[in-house]
Amino acid sequence: MAASDQRVLHLLQLAAHRVRTDVDRDGIAVAGVTMAQAGALFAIHAKPGATQREIAQALRQRESAVTGMIARLLEGKLVERKNSAADDRAWSLFLTPKGTKALLELRKVLNRINARLTDALGEEGVQQLADALRTIAGMEF
Repeated sequence: MAASDQRVLHLLQLAAHRVRTDVDRDGIAVAGVTMAQAGALFAIHAKPGATQREIAQALRQRESAVTGMIARLLEGKLVERKNSAADDRAWSLFLTPKGTKALLELRKVLNRINARLTDALGEEGVQQLADALRTIAGMEF
């Protein structure tokens, strides 16, 4: 069967939707956050004191999209902000103890999803999928 007959884009969308739905459901249940918000928590954990602009860059999102996400994390007391030492106009973002605990719970959810993928695809299949997705993520359309 030709690659064009495989409807790859459609399959990617279906797979992404399925995974995002499951992770959102479980993430909300254990930590009160969606997968997108979890991405912001992981980015802040990786770079404590990052600005909202840096978080947007790390997530490959527009800053305007991250604004609402950060507001929800602040409201949920998962993140706190302090005046940036480098830029008077910017805020530095940090995880709160509640945010750190949420991140630990989210790691369990992600580990469970990754284990299910490994069970379904095998180690080699997961490696091939990861390589293919990295290639796709780096492409321009």
